Amino acid sequence: MTVTPRLPRHTHYIGGAWTEPAEGGYFVSVNPTTGLPWYEAAEGTAADVDRAVAAARTAFENPAWRDLSQTRRGRLLRVLGDLIGEHAEELARTETLDNGKLLREMRAQLAGLPEYFYYYAGLADKIHGEVIPGASRELLNYTLREPVGVIGAITPWNSPLLLTATKLAPALAAGNTLVIKPSEHTSASLLALAPLFDEAGFPPGVVNVVTGHGATAGAPLAAHPDVAKVTFTGSTETGRRIAQVCADRFVRATLELGGKSPNIVFPDADLGSAAMGVIAGIFAAAGQTCVAGSRVLVHRDVYDEVLERVTARAATIRIGDPLEDTTELGPLALADQLAKVESYVELGRSEGGKVVCGGVRPETGLDGFFYTPTVFTGTENSMRICQEEIFGPVATVMPFASEEEAVALANDSAYGLAAGVWTRDLNRAHRMSARLEAGTVWVNTYRSMSPMSPRAGFKNSGVGTEHGTEVIREYTRLKSVWINTSEEPAGDPFILKS
Repeated sequence: MTVTPRLPRHTHYIGGAWTEPAEGGYFVSVNPTTGLPWYEAAEGTAADVDRAVAAARTAFENPAWRDLSQTRRGRLLRVLGDLIGEHAEELARTETLDNGKLLREMRAQLAGLPEYFYYYAGLADKIHGEVIPGASRELLNYTLREPVGVIGAITPWNSPLLLTATKLAPALAAGNTLVIKPSEHTSASLLALAPLFDEAGFPPGVVNVVTGHGATAGAPLAAHPDVAKVTFTGSTETGRRIAQVCADRFVRATLELGGKSPNIVFPDADLGSAAMGVIAGIFAAAGQTCVAGSRVLVHRDVYDEVLERVTARAATIRIGDPLEDTTELGPLALADQLAKVESYVELGRSEGGKVVCGGVRPETGLDGFFYTPTVFTGTENSMRICQEEIFGPVATVMPFASEEEAVALANDSAYGLAAGVWTRDLNRAHRMSARLEAGTVWVNTYRSMSPMSPRAGFKNSGVGTEHGTEVIREYTRLKSVWINTSEEPAGDPFILKS
């Protein structure tokens, strides 16, 4: 008789301890490279969320955290950054097994991840209010920037550690506590990160991790009466529901949502660099990034040349096991996403688009969720494959005749997350950057990112800011204080002074 080995089992991380799920349930996570289950995680419910929020609230009110100086908070963040660097290989490999991103890409990402914690460690004791000048020297008016309380963070499956760090580091720098609900598809790397908070010296309950599905764990977290703010990265549809829940409770939400970003090539651009920028913009991470440059707009004068460069390189991208250093494209993160990509490719064909590269599952010898880099021509911007986020390695390449047409095409979208412009004309670079409806505009580069640079979405791409110093406003509340310094007795308010 064949005995199936038991999968590794992970519980919640609540109040600094590993905690069994309240209702005893577990769910299976699948390795997208092999298509096989590789661990079980606790199935979180409202009861687990209650426990985690209570732990976070207790930690928020605990003098060990509440009264910790801002400089010492920053010191804890720096220690956490150091620990992440020490565990970078383990964390990178865990994330690759969980969502299929290239190990070499994850190694590079983990090498840079501590910088987010170092940046906000340095910012922690620069968070302050200001003194407001008034009409009377006897009245002192000043402001305070205070932490908002317990933060509910709901994070996605495409870059779990990075997109959690962009929320976690500034929230902790501002003095908040957190309950993190990672995607049910990619909980492993967050669970591997959890013990480092205790090792870094954070008091128990400052950071908690509850795993589970959106409906049974994410929704109760967003709606919890003791959660003072929700921060979410994911689909626009889910973000809209979270916004409604937060509006009902009058709490703030930061929402980083979908995108359908244009990547625009002008005839004066370095076409070799532009073609590589197009490749990186849509095929890196198998197109599973919210800023993916999925709508490629190319001037008619160089359309054929750019299309040929892009398709030639796309056709030679090495697809395979993301743990191998020679692999250039790994699998999609989950079976449902593969099915979604396939359905959109078929939709694009039915709408009249022509697949000139890819459009099929590759032969890899693996049973994972692989799909070839796919390029469409013959598309109109009104088609669904040009308007709806696919979140896979699928690009539409469309021509334009003038700068005005490029702007019109680029802005003809419900989304406004990012845009790319390729040109040697400095004046055009500034004109396009001003006219494009996108929270981030890259010129002669794509997907550049820094913890120092703010990122926001326009239109259906989100609400609020991440990264940079501006994000501190998202994790603090402003209080205005008035003090009368005069020792003169107060006069009768109903007697007019002569």
